[in-house]
Amino acid sequence: MLRHFTLEYWMDEGWYVGKLKEVPGVFSQGESLEELEENIREAYRLMMEDDVTPPPTAVMVKELGVEA
Repeated sequence: MLRHFTLEYWMDEGWYVGKLKEVPGVFSQGESLEELEENIREAYRLMMEDDVTPPPTAVMVKELGVEA
């Protein structure tokens, strides 16, 4: 199944660095835009293989007094 994501990328000291906007934690880099695209696809595939889905985070609330 082909999925589509938004690749956000920028230049950093001569490297193309990027992340998938819709998939937090998937970052990569490459010497060219094409290499970055290949590497980010591989990073996504590896993440999906490992099924690295963080457990749901419990949000707790506590009142906190602060002197003004």
